[in-house]
Amino acid sequence: MARSTRQAGVLLHPTSLPSRFGVGDLGPAADAFLDWASNAGLRLWQILPLGPTGPHHSPYDGLSAFAGDPLLVSPEWLVEEGLLPTGALDGVPEFPEGRVDWERVVPFRRRLLEDSYRHARSLGEPITGEIARFAEASGNATWLSDWALFVALREKHEGRPWMEWDPRLAGREERALAAARTELADSIAFHTYAQFLFFRQWQRVKRTANARGILVLGDVPIYVAGDSADVWAHRRLFALDADGRPTAMAGVPPDDFSADGQLWGHPVYRWDVLAAEGYDWWIERIRLNLQLADAVRLDHFRGFSAYWEVPAGAATARDGRWVNGPGVMLFTAIQHALGDVALVAEDLGVLTDEVRHLLEVLRLPGMKVLQFAFGETDSEHLPHHHVPNGVVYTGTHDNDTTRGWFAALDDGARARFCDYLGTAGEDAAWDLIRAAFASVAERAIVPMQDVLGLGTEGRMNVPGRAGQNWDWRAAKDAFSPERAARLRRLATLTGRAGAPR
Repeated sequence: MARSTRQAGVLLHPTSLPSRFGVGDLGPAADAFLDWASNAGLRLWQILPLGPTGPHHSPYDGLSAFAGDPLLVSPEWLVEEGLLPTGALDGVPEFPEGRVDWERVVPFRRRLLEDSYRHARSLGEPITGEIARFAEASGNATWLSDWALFVALREKHEGRPWMEWDPRLAGREERALAAARTELADSIAFHTYAQFLFFRQWQRVKRTANARGILVLGDVPIYVAGDSADVWAHRRLFALDADGRPTAMAGVPPDDFSADGQLWGHPVYRWDVLAAEGYDWWIERIRLNLQLADAVRLDHFRGFSAYWEVPAGAATARDGRWVNGPGVMLFTAIQHALGDVALVAEDLGVLTDEVRHLLEVLRLPGMKVLQFAFGETDSEHLPHHHVPNGVVYTGTHDNDTTRGWFAALDDGARARFCDYLGTAGEDAAWDLIRAAFASVAERAIVPMQDVLGLGTEGRMNVPGRAGQNWDWRAAKDAFSPERAARLRRLATLTGRAGAPR
């Protein structure tokens, strides 16, 4: 009998894993989670972007499109591998369970990495040779040298955006950069080492997942932050003025959910320059992400067809305009360079015929979200409208948990939910999980918070809110055998179960 192409998965960012070190990481808890997921019959693990984050800790507003987040480096594996002295983790302060206390976690983790860096330098070969080979590898050399210098300079300037640095450094004058490389050599070496650790540990986690029959689904935001290594190093690719500030910003227009639209503040691309350069920057970005994951989700896919451009200085997104994106040409260039790549399109929102046509031409799976299915009669998100080449979710990282969402439904939507699913809604999260697994869509993904049946207290992100986001963490007992067995039964019934480990 042919192996089923139907898959079930869970959405859980590594920062949400349990850990006694204040934030989830790539250590033993990741292995325990993957064992649990395998026992639950799951074949997909979806994560959020893995890059280093800015002041609000959003994975979608990262400081680099290529670097990994050093906060994810496991202190336990550093000790196990001899890259931290024995006893280095004695006396670890207590951190709250269930939430990330970023103000305490960030400096604590930084101290551990600095201790590891000093210890590793004292070891000499073979570790120094491994670091050098990582830094000089053809796929790493350019972005890594830019990133390490950028973050060293950013720290020297006390975290100020690069547009506010010495103009010679902001403008990347070669003599100024050469002097900075000499002055900041130790800081640059430290940040290179931190990336070496991240990529080494992440590849171990990915191998562990794949060995259990679990594929990793990564996430690529369409835009990058203006205060990022990428914009600083590649100013020509973005719509910037002479001082490096955006002349046009990304966002979305007003709709039923936001009267003023959304103003994201990211600089938009100069797609004409990218096209003239053969889309090399995007190709390398996809190449690296497909080393980190087995497939990647393209966030805000409709922006590749046409994007909402808002003039710099605008207070809201109301005054923007639609501008044509690269369309099929970008993906043709990616395919020519990388071959057939495994991509998923985040095609949510109001879609035009042009966006739908681009999806059809590229034959990419799109998304359906069951929480969007009951606000109107015969919504396209209802299961009877799903297609096999798709991914169905109960909710995403931007949604409330299903339990919290259901509690806030109006009477009409609640009645449609109960009538459609044949339920009284006493366990709304499981009702939607069952509907997702039973869908004809080949991939069904459920946020871990819905598996746990959490209310709004488990929400990962509230779009538009500056703080109190991205800090949810699973409890130590979240990955129970009972929950795994319940998921496996449903995955087996719906033809999605992977082989047990």
